[in-house]
Amino acid sequence: MAKFQIPSYVSLYAAMSVIPKGKVLFSKMVCLKAPFFSSISPLVNELNPNYCEVLMSNHRAVRNHLGIVHAIAMCNMAELAGGLMTDATVPTTHRWIPKGMTVEYLKKADTDLKAIGTPLAALDLSKPSEFPAQVEVFNTVGELVFRAKIAMWVTPKKSFVRI
Repeated sequence: MAKFQIPSYVSLYAAMSVIPKGKVLFSKMVCLKAPFFSSISPLVNELNPNYCEVLMSNHRAVRNHLGIVHAIAMCNMAELAGGLMTDATVPTTHRWIPKGMTVEYLKKADTDLKAIGTPLAALDLSKPSEFPAQVEVFNTVGELVFRAKIAMWVTPKKSFVRI
């Protein structure tokens, strides 16, 4: 019996991004898998190994009492961009989990936002190790408003024997 192989996020994104509303559908599918991300209504705009771009509009649900994008909404956006970039980069023989995140709030975020996730170092698969991801968030005029460094812990998947 053939084993059903779930496509990677990269191949699924590549297939869906060329159809009308495909990026929207892909983004909604990611939010179904990890429901907390739906709180920011993200749009995955680009996804490749070592690169992810996520867009978020400045709408009422993500604003704080000052009328600007809430700090935690930007953290959520950063974790999504960093996580998808990591998932697109790490081979299917391995798994990953965020281990920690350091953030810098650099400027008021009062427009729609674009987060770009990239690696800060090469991926080392020779042993369980940290894969640092950087996510920079820009406003609509290209100013850096937020930066996050996320420590992704990467380990080989455990194999198991079926009885």
